[in-house]
Amino acid sequence: QVQLVESGGGLVQPGGSLRLSCAASGSIFSINVMGWYRQTPGKEREMVATISRAGSTNYAYSVKGRFTVSRDNAKNMVYLQMNSLKPEDTAVYYCNADVAPFSPSYSSYYWGQGTQVTVSS
Repeated sequence: QVQLVESGGGLVQPGGSLRLSCAASGSIFSINVMGWYRQTPGKEREMVATISRAGSTNYAYSVKGRFTVSRDNAKNMVYLQMNSLKPEDTAVYYCNADVAPFSPSYSSYYWGQGTQVTVSS
């Protein structure tokens, strides 16, 4: 069993910063892509940023230049540094990871429980 636990959400004023963290634990042989997604009521979950094990990153156009995704492979953690936050960044942010629990030949995606980010004055 694999668990992903996010932390670091909260309330911040427009223009402010937050750093989200996600820790993966359980039966883990290796983790391929890790990433962050977000969802607001009535809308589909959307990709925010992803990072490969080698460190290649991909960002949604709306967050490029403001958000930075990083990971620590030794600790099985992924981070999202969010700067210059806007009210439209308000959402529940979910951690996602492609985990191989026993060997590199089989992996599946896991989700965290989500953490609320609210950007408001």
